[in-house]
Amino acid sequence: MLSRVPAPALFLVSGLTMYAGAAVAVGLFGQVGAPAVGWWRILLAAVVLLAWRRPWRRPWTLRRLGWAATFGVALAAMNIAFYLGIAHLPLGVAVAIEFCGPVGVAAVTGRGWRERGAIVVAGIGVVLLAGVTFGSIPHDDAVIGLSAIAAAAVFWAAYIVLGKRVAGAGAGIDSLAVGMAAGALVFAPFFGASARTVAPDLRLLALLLVVAVCSSVVPYVLDQVVLRRAGTATFAVLTALLPATAVVVGAVVLRQVPTWPEAAGLALVSGAIVMTARAR
Repeated sequence: MLSRVPAPALFLVSGLTMYAGAAVAVGLFGQVGAPAVGWWRILLAAVVLLAWRRPWRRPWTLRRLGWAATFGVALAAMNIAFYLGIAHLPLGVAVAIEFCGPVGVAAVTGRGWRERGAIVVAGIGVVLLAGVTFGSIPHDDAVIGLSAIAAAAVFWAAYIVLGKRVAGAGAGIDSLAVGMAAGALVFAPFFGASARTVAPDLRLLALLLVVAVCSSVVPYVLDQVVLRRAGTATFAVLTALLPATAVVVGAVVLRQVPTWPEAAGLALVSGAIVMTARAR
C-alpha cells in the first residue's frame, strides 16, 4: 500500500511525526539529559521493531549483519548529536544546519553544476544561521549546539549512504531493527545508567516510547520504503520537506518563531535542495 503513496507525501508524514517527537523530547531533557533521551529513542525503537519484525527468522550473513550494525551505529550517533544540538539551538535552525549532510550527499552523488552550487548556497545559509545564533544565545550554548549539529550532519550523510545499501539488500526494515539494536548496545555504556531514573517512572518511560515511535519507528520505516524506490541523491533532495516542517513544529509547539535573518538562512538552505532537485 505504501508503494502507491507519492514520495513527497511519505516525507511529509515522516517530517511531521519526527519533529513532533522531537518537540516532546525537548520537554524531557531536564529529567534525563538530551543525549540520554536520544539513546532511549533508539533503544525503545529497537525494541518495537524487533518485536514487530522478528528479524532473527531471516537468514543473515556476517557481511549483511556488519552493514546493518554500521548503519545502526551511524543512526544512533546522529540522534544523540541532534538531541544535544536542539538542547542548545532552536529546532528549525538546528534542522537547517544539519541539512548540510543531505546537501553534501546530493552534491557528491550528483553530476551537474547545480548540485555543486548547492553546497555554496547552503554554506551561505549556514553561515548566516550561525551568525544569528552567536548573536542571540549565550556563547557556550552556541558553540555546543553548533558543534553537535555539525556532527549530526556528518552522521546523517552516512545514514543516507548506508541506508541505501541496507535497503538495496532487500531487508531494509529488518536491517533497521538489527541496526538500531546494535546502535543502542554500542552507546549503552555511556547512557545505560539513566535507567535508574527512567525505569521507576512509568510516565517518563511512556513519553520516551512516544518519542521513539514518532521520531524513529515511523520516519525510518518510511525512509526505507522510499530508499528502495529512489537513489541516494533523490532521497537527499526529498528531505527538503523537513526544514519547513521543523520550523512549523518549533513555532507551534515550542514557540520558537524564527527571526527574519533566521528565515533567510533557512530559505537559503532549502533553496540549495531545490537546486539539486531541479538538476535531477
